Amino acid sequence: MNNNSAKSPMIVSFGEMLIDFVPDVAGVSLAESYAFIKAPGGAPANVACAIAKLGGNAAFIGKVGDDEFGHMLANLLKTSGVNSDGICFDKDARTALAFVTLKADGQREFMFYRSPSADMLLKESELKLDLIKQAKIFHYGSISLISEPCKSAHMAAMKAAKQAGVLLSYDPNVRLPLWPSPEAARDGIKSIWDQADFVKVSDDEVEFLTKGDPKKDDVVMSLWNDNFKLLIVTDGPEGCRYFTKKFKGQVNGYKVKTIDTTGAGDAFVGAFLQAVAKDPNLFNV
Repeated sequence: MNNNSAKSPMIVSFGEMLIDFVPDVAGVSLAESYAFIKAPGGAPANVACAIAKLGGNAAFIGKVGDDEFGHMLANLLKTSGVNSDGICFDKDARTALAFVTLKADGQREFMFYRSPSADMLLKESELKLDLIKQAKIFHYGSISLISEPCKSAHMAAMKAAKQAGVLLSYDPNVRLPLWPSPEAARDGIKSIWDQADFVKVSDDEVEFLTKGDPKKDDVVMSLWNDNFKLLIVTDGPEGCRYFTKKFKGQVNGYKVKTIDTTGAGDAFVGAFLQAVAKDPNLFNV
């Protein structure tokens, strides 16, 4: 970690870290793929790496297997400049695996191997609470809410952050194949909705959570909670919209040659959190 990042406010990311297996040929389904490339994954870990690569002070809290993949991921975080003191290793469970592809029609396809995986078994007693209390921002998703004991650890981490005056950042990162049902996913994601200071959702996630048209601001505002300081909706290539208690607006996207959108939202969140950590008055905190 460089000296500049060590001096800047810490952002702690909590949740899953896993191995993504991505087809070596673009635009095919998982069934059509003949070979896969191993890649580090897990939204909260991706966010931590994005923050560190932008010169920020990032830390990660989560659990991986005491296996080759788990140690590989932990080492990748370290080499990316992320504080890895909050990582635990489970001797009895494997690091989670996910097979991910972007099909020709632009839709992503996921297949997960977690039965259970190490990240699901993180216990409250294994949390590095001192790390959380030192943070300026505590960031998390919803996958860690799916099963115990990780759900209780997640709730305890949020409570510790809140009591320490840490800003809470929530990106639900909907992955329906991991939930028992769409209804369970909707209920689980919304169960902690009112706790966050800022929430980032994609237009697809707005549609899923509201069952309405994500392009309409009144539909988006049905997700607003008075505890929020900021609600951001990412609209893919069209950019993003933002909503606060006092103002709202839109930022247009950049035209690029799209290869694969996997992890794009995590890169967005990392850049956003790094900007907020540097200047929390961006939305009149």
